[in-house]
Amino acid sequence: MNTIEFQLREFNTGSFPRGLSFMLGAMSKWLYDRSPTGGLKFEEPLAQLKAQIEESGSKVFQDMINEYLLNNNHRVTVEMVPSKTLEAEQLKEEEDRLAAIKESLAEDELDDIIKKTVALKELQAAEDPPEARATIPSLELEDLKREVTEYPIDITQNENDSGIKVVRHELVSTSGIAYVNFGVDISSLPLEDAALMPLFTRMLMETGAGDMDSVALSRRIGTYTGGVSATFFSSGVKPEGAEEGVVSEGNHMITQLMIQGKATSDKAGELFSLFNVILTDAKLDSKSKVIEMLKESKSRIESSIQASGHQYANTRIKSRYTIGGYIGEKMSGITYLQTVKDLLQQAEEDWPSLLARFERIRNTILDEAKCRSGMILDVTGDSKVLETIQPDIDSFLNELPGDPKGEKLQEFYTEEHPWAVQAKKEMAEQAATIDEGFVVPTQVSYVGKGGQLFQPGEAVSGASAVVARYLRTGYLWDQVRVIGGAYGGFCTFSSNDGFFSFLSYRDPNLADTIDVYDKAGDALIAAADELEKDPDALATAIIGAIGDMDGALMPDQKGFTAFRRWLANESPEARQKFRDEILSTKAEDFRVFGERLKTFKNPTVAVVSSSAAFEAAAKAGKEMKISQVV
Repeated sequence: MNTIEFQLREFNTGSFPRGLSFMLGAMSKWLYDRSPTGGLKFEEPLAQLKAQIEESGSKVFQDMINEYLLNNNHRVTVEMVPSKTLEAEQLKEEEDRLAAIKESLAEDELDDIIKKTVALKELQAAEDPPEARATIPSLELEDLKREVTEYPIDITQNENDSGIKVVRHELVSTSGIAYVNFGVDISSLPLEDAALMPLFTRMLMETGAGDMDSVALSRRIGTYTGGVSATFFSSGVKPEGAEEGVVSEGNHMITQLMIQGKATSDKAGELFSLFNVILTDAKLDSKSKVIEMLKESKSRIESSIQASGHQYANTRIKSRYTIGGYIGEKMSGITYLQTVKDLLQQAEEDWPSLLARFERIRNTILDEAKCRSGMILDVTGDSKVLETIQPDIDSFLNELPGDPKGEKLQEFYTEEHPWAVQAKKEMAEQAATIDEGFVVPTQVSYVGKGGQLFQPGEAVSGASAVVARYLRTGYLWDQVRVIGGAYGGFCTFSSNDGFFSFLSYRDPNLADTIDVYDKAGDALIAAADELEKDPDALATAIIGAIGDMDGALMPDQKGFTAFRRWLANESPEARQKFRDEILSTKAEDFRVFGERLKTFKNPTVAVVSSSAAFEAAAKAGKEMKISQVV
């Protein structure tokens, strides 16, 4: 009940628009001729539910299960049987059906279909006329805020001589809630252990801790907090003295085990107590639970590759060019699927050796001699919240393991991260820049092509954000989605590492989509000519790019944004310069970006699709190294 009530009162919609959430809540009742505000008011039904639970305990839920599940005759049973030949059978059925339809048509009917198809493609490729676009209400460039929004941040390097950095963000109001992030440096681990972090962080949360089993831990979190989680966090950082606004080599980064949580200020002590027990006393020796997690992870990743293959294609391509991408592939890409399979086998056949690795990870990151040097506590709250929870912060810092006057960790703003050193060595030995195809049972393709468009040391203008967005919402939308029939066609670009990629989602094409990507440079050059004649269209592109940057943030997001900026060693001046460049984008910037795409150095392809699609692509001249994934 505390969890549900916390969510209702906080109403944290994350990146989803709050106003849209209110609208959808109102529609859930209004569509059925009930009061639109009925879907938004929760105090009365919440009070009724609390009263029912106080009177009869869980009987209210038992009654609902009986009524809506056990005694509900409106049901259907679907039995699904796996088949390795389903794709070929469906393809043959479609070919036979289309052949029969074609056979039944007269010549004039076929000609009519061809003419209509040509007309449809011309209509799909045509730009909307300016007078049609003018009917849509829109902002003007003068309406945009020219200054970057900065959020409060206060850093204490050695809080109360604890040896731990504390970062605070004092906001106007956080509704009595404290948002807390606690990071522990893990750079002392070897790179080979990075692939264990997704599983290790799950174990911290799901195997129990201290004198609590997994159920008791979950109940305690739900009773006293608004949620607690553990995750791996990494961020590239700008080295001290390095020029801002240029592509980084990726040698400098921060890697942390991050425990995150939120609670009302009066429950902050419980939140910090949970942080401590999860970090120091999680029950790692849980063989059956770990095997269950690994089996679930294997199933989830296999399903995810089939449903979100574009993300895996993008990660795979990026791993060939950037250090961060290479590490990301190890921890969450197609490579990680094989790691999970190997860990599952090890857990089933040699649990003691796997347990020893987990225990070594915890002992290493909590090394008494130096762990405090790599600990950072980040807190967001209003003035009253920060004042109320200060005694709890003091107690938490005092109880953490480690010597307050211990050794100092490596300084990653001046020295290369050890993972980066090892990653560069492995990339030189293993990560060949070749085109790859990954076979899964599917009737669609996820087509990716990309590479390092800007090299380390090259300056990247903020105008690149406008051009990339225009390419995503214009040319790629029209050619890959509208004309090509894919569910999505887009591109990604990072000004930090210079990586650019084209991607498609649930795409009926493969070879043709790669051809569309290859013509993107020419499309941008042509767009530059048109934008010179149409300043309103250019302004719309700029407004869209600013809109991507200026989404409304919840209090926890404001604090974490400031925290992440500080960790990355970004300056407010660099952020403002980038925004000014966006607002000053010219048509010529589109031409320059297009010319760079036309001379893209060594881009490569990664595609998730079916065997049949790869065979057809090979006949069209798109050869790839094929691997069976699922």
